[in-house]
Amino acid sequence: MTTYPDPTVFGRDPWWLILAKAVGVFAFLLLTVLVAILVERKLLGRMQMRYGPNRVGPFGLLQSLADGIKLALKEGLIPAGVDKPIYLMAPAISVITAIMAFAVIPLGPVVSVFGHDTPLQLTDLPVAVLYILAVTSIGVYGIVLAGWASGSTYPLLGGLRSSAQVVSYEIAMALSFVSVFLYAGTMSTSGIVAGQTDTWYVFLLLPAFVVYVTSMVGETNRAPFDLPEAEGELVGGFHTEYSSLKFAMFFLAEYVNMTTVSALAATLFLGGWRAPWPISLWDGANTGWWPLLWFIAKVWAFLFVFMWLRATLPRLRYDQFMALGWKLLIPVSLVWILVVAGLRTAGVSGVIPNLLAAAVLLAALVGVSALRRRRRAGIAPAPPPPPTQGAFPVPPLPVARPTKAATQAATKAEEAAGV
Repeated sequence: MTTYPDPTVFGRDPWWLILAKAVGVFAFLLLTVLVAILVERKLLGRMQMRYGPNRVGPFGLLQSLADGIKLALKEGLIPAGVDKPIYLMAPAISVITAIMAFAVIPLGPVVSVFGHDTPLQLTDLPVAVLYILAVTSIGVYGIVLAGWASGSTYPLLGGLRSSAQVVSYEIAMALSFVSVFLYAGTMSTSGIVAGQTDTWYVFLLLPAFVVYVTSMVGETNRAPFDLPEAEGELVGGFHTEYSSLKFAMFFLAEYVNMTTVSALAATLFLGGWRAPWPISLWDGANTGWWPLLWFIAKVWAFLFVFMWLRATLPRLRYDQFMALGWKLLIPVSLVWILVVAGLRTAGVSGVIPNLLAAAVLLAALVGVSALRRRRRAGIAPAPPPPPTQGAFPVPPLPVARPTKAATQAATKAEEAAGV
């Protein structure tokens, strides 16, 4: 039985190769962020029937680079009332933890680099997925500390919102991983990819995939869940008092987090670096450097979903947002864990039984929702208290307009009474 991470693959690289892979991961994240910012602005422009950036460079391709240079050259203002050490440390915490989380993401299989066989992965751990959860949960300290250290009301409210948001949606996200662990038998990312050789887990664990995709949008503070930086309510949220490179670091951390959760979704549910069908029918699709291309394509598919949601959906109310996490995602995740554990214990496997179980869970959700709506509609609201003497006049509540049949019946009754 193969153990993961494989001791014959990991931990054998020379120092220069480890350094090269670390620099490669860092460069991949930076380039992805630069391209993602430009692509998002272009996509949002097209979806809103306008042009995106088209002035800086050919077709506007240098817009992200120009924005980065502009932020770097701006004067870095520090407000008078801030807690300066924490104020300066907060953006560094956010961006460092965002980059650290990518260390255990497998980008491809074992390849040869200057005669050395090495996996396209910086490192792996027996609890790699838990490492990602731990690092991303530390990243929220950057947002909370930024709001607290700014010495202003709106940043503080944004930091408090973010802490509640991350706690709520990280629970749902972690619970969606449990069914993956039950199928893969490991928490190692390379082992989870190896477990999807025949069937991707998105087909076996569809409810867990839906919960994870919803949670990852809430975890990264992206629209429609971008409540910690709601412009209409909190000016700029937790980064209201930040400018220049300090603001750029928060911006970088947001897009690196988007890339990390997208890569994790591809790793856990879409086979990681494995080629999709029908490309997988080609013998060389999952060997050499080709898998890196399939992995990047899957990551960009999720990044496109982030951009699509931002252009399509309005921001949720905060109570709706928290109710979605606590009253829907977490209970669904718990029920799905019980279902998967029962199927595994009974020895039932395959796509069809799991899809049937997912359909039954969906039908149960629809039934419970319908019952709750009917029960809520059947409860009549309490009548308002009678006005006291000298109180402010309250207009009468609107009542249902009588139907034509009721009006005719009332007229006949009046005529009969008059006779």
